[in-house]
Amino acid sequence: MNLEETMSAIRSCATRMNAQYGQTVFDEWVVVSLLQHQARILGYVGPRNDVFLKNFSDDLGPLRTALLNGQYQVGDFEFARHGTGTKFEAFMTLGEGVYLICNNTQSSMDAIAKNPKWLTAQVPFAELSDKVRSSPMTHTV
Repeated sequence: MNLEETMSAIRSCATRMNAQYGQTVFDEWVVVSLLQHQARILGYVGPRNDVFLKNFSDDLGPLRTALLNGQYQVGDFEFARHGTGTKFEAFMTLGEGVYLICNNTQSSMDAIAKNPKWLTAQVPFAELSDKVRSSPMTHTV
């Protein structure tokens, strides 16, 4: 998938997750490139467009080690149960050095997961993972 196709799939996933959950699950969806040891936003949907990259390093919080260790394959994802505020709740590997960052700037993953509707809201996220796995995002620097 190219960036446009990836952003379309992400928007669809977000819409479906929110419908299943009954409210916004993640209010921030960001495609970021970490190629050449530099974070660059490739696509952003959310409330902090102007400050997202400035706070990126700090907001990685508990996901920092997992995201930066390079052990995740395309389609793999990780959640941070205790990320609060602007600390990121999840990431998914979209392609070589390209990741989707998911965040709820008002809640934590722990609070989100306490809602019984979270189980069904995960289905579109898992389907996005499968889609990415079968057609990784390609991005040229």
